[in-house]
Amino acid sequence: MIKFAVIGQGHIGKRHAEMIRRNPEAELIAVCDILSKEELGLHNLEERFYASIDELLAAETDVEVVNICTPNGSHAEYAIKALQAHKHVVLEKPIALTKNDAEKVLFKSLEMSKHVFAVMQNRYSPPSVWLKELMDNKTLGDIYMVKLDCYWNRDERYYKKGNWHGDAQLDGGTLFTQFSHFIDIMYWLFGDIKNITGNFADFNHAGLTDFEDSGVVTFNFINGGMGCLNYSTSVWDTNLESSITIIGSNGTVKVAGQYMNDVVYCHVKDYVMPELAPSNPPNDYGAYKGSAQNHHYVIQNVVDKLKESGSIHTNILEGLKVVDMIERIYEVRDQRWKKVKKNH
Repeated sequence: MIKFAVIGQGHIGKRHAEMIRRNPEAELIAVCDILSKEELGLHNLEERFYASIDELLAAETDVEVVNICTPNGSHAEYAIKALQAHKHVVLEKPIALTKNDAEKVLFKSLEMSKHVFAVMQNRYSPPSVWLKELMDNKTLGDIYMVKLDCYWNRDERYYKKGNWHGDAQLDGGTLFTQFSHFIDIMYWLFGDIKNITGNFADFNHAGLTDFEDSGVVTFNFINGGMGCLNYSTSVWDTNLESSITIIGSNGTVKVAGQYMNDVVYCHVKDYVMPELAPSNPPNDYGAYKGSAQNHHYVIQNVVDKLKESGSIHTNILEGLKVVDMIERIYEVRDQRWKKVKKNH
């Protein structure tokens, strides 16, 4: 049995804990949060509970893997603490808010000879796996154009006063918290980007966040072809879509749905599309929805790797690259646009 501990017991931390409990090869030893069990609704918690990561790491010497599910701005700091304590780390997205901090996590993992698993669970969705096969097999030929559209609702029901969401230091920005999964998919399929330009706006989050809610970003791929990313959290009431359109020399495909979970167009030379398994539903947070419920695949990947029967599906270098791409997009934003802050 692989022994786990989970740092952070918000929505995602609770999901990590539950997926560990359900895995027959994993054992959840302890959880940690700065809030009390009562505040977190953990009245029936069977595992040990700690109020700080330092207390947990000092007491739970048998724990092998620490899952970091805290606000974004603390990911790198907590990952380094866990690595220093000789633990493997499962690190929620983004792995850091700067490339510099992500590199510090990488260096510490190398120094301590411990693994870091970056959580990019959308890679496990059947349409994503299918797209990866198309790209690896060059089924679409040369890639001409890629369009990534992410239009979600994140209003006052999400950006609650006093919450870390929306805070520049803890959240980091719309691309880090809302759409890094989809930037990861784009990087996974097509590689790095260059020649970044963009326009940014804050349409209806003036009193809710420290950053933009919308952007139109264009770029070229290092491997050829051009792309654009259109994103917004200003959609009224509910999520609209997360979609990707790919135009190549041999055909065109589009994967859409609210969470890039449905193939809506496939017209490719000498190719018959296979029937895909259904996608898992999104994480449900009540008034708003998140990305796909694929965290059980992440936990299984950790178990397999530590039992020496697999490879890391999303390693720290890939997690670092997503941070680097977002940071470069935000450098363009900061040159062109400045948020006008208003009081809540």
